[in-house]
Amino acid sequence: MRKKTLVLGGDLRQLNMAQALGKEGFLIDLSGFDTQYLESIALPYRNMEDVCWREYEMIVLPLPVSRDEKVLNTPLFHGCIPLEQVFDKLSSDQVVVGGLFSRQLKQRFSSVGVKAWDYFDREELAIRNAVPTAEGAIAIAMDETPFTIHGSNCLVAGNGRIGRVLAKMLYGIGAQVTVSARKYEDLAWIETNSYHSLRTNEIAESAEQFDIIFNTIPHPVINGEVLRRVKKDCLIIDLASKPGGVDFECAKTLGLNTIWALSLPGVVAPRTAGIIIKDTIMNIRNELGV
Repeated sequence: MRKKTLVLGGDLRQLNMAQALGKEGFLIDLSGFDTQYLESIALPYRNMEDVCWREYEMIVLPLPVSRDEKVLNTPLFHGCIPLEQVFDKLSSDQVVVGGLFSRQLKQRFSSVGVKAWDYFDREELAIRNAVPTAEGAIAIAMDETPFTIHGSNCLVAGNGRIGRVLAKMLYGIGAQVTVSARKYEDLAWIETNSYHSLRTNEIAESAEQFDIIFNTIPHPVINGEVLRRVKKDCLIIDLASKPGGVDFECAKTLGLNTIWALSLPGVVAPRTAGIIIKDTIMNIRNELGV
């Protein structure tokens, strides 16, 4: 018997993920979307009042599941789906997956006897998401600067997943790449890859040399001290999740061009991002043996 799945709310990533799950043989129903977004989606749609929850072996929730702990995140839906409505319908024998569960939401699911799995917390998703994030960051830089990336002096603050992929792409198109890190071992790897290395706590001392700064660290590293030293035409792109790593108020006061580019995979490559989520969900299912 083919497994029946309800994809409940989300953005274009979830719609592409639903299509990808359908190609894997799952029977997919959609809910929590306006019909205008479903014209090219050949999957059944169910109004919330028509959803028969017991039919579904798996429930796929959006990324993030909620932005306010009260309603489901449904950016492509004019209506509102209270989280309590979801909690009341779930059963303990269903596989529930979603992205970016808060601690409170995890506790709430547990209180109703449901185990919820966070696909955004998976390392394989984070690694693969680094590619569309890096591509999106470079696309923004191309749009926002009057010069080529080739030959420009770029700082990548942070040598994590995104920082590593972004530095490689920038280097590949001819940028002068500097990568900052805290650990000596990371600095050694940066130099081995033929990039310039810089201690993260010393960015201010070299800030004036950069044409573009890409921040990937979710801590205040591009602070007032750094911002007061950068060139007036320096472009600063923050790729870090909340609370971010750039002092935007200070940057605004200084008249600097700063962009907080959140959730780039869903913006620049929703099809790829959807497939990444689908693959991650399949990995979760394989580990659960379902």
